[in-house]
Amino acid sequence: MAIQALIIWIIIGAVGGWLAGILMKGAGFGLIGNIIVGIVGAAIAGWLLPRLGIYIGGGIIAEIINAVIGAVILLFIISLVKRA
Repeated sequence: MAIQALIIWIIIGAVGGWLAGILMKGAGFGLIGNIIVGIVGAAIAGWLLPRLGIYIGGGIIAEIINAVIGAVILLFIISLVKRA
């Protein structure tokens, strides 16, 4: 993996995790936590959305949208586990 690809993953993860934290009202985990949540969320959305027949498109904006959707799903699951 090239260093540029790694930097892009980190930026997309940070933005996606931050936006998901805002959407989930206070579910953010700080900068490093948001990056991790965003990257894991992007992986979740990359796996789940095509199986549901949802294709957002290509480009960095579409990747950020995917990361946000996946991160919101991840934060929702984390909040369910915290309640139990």
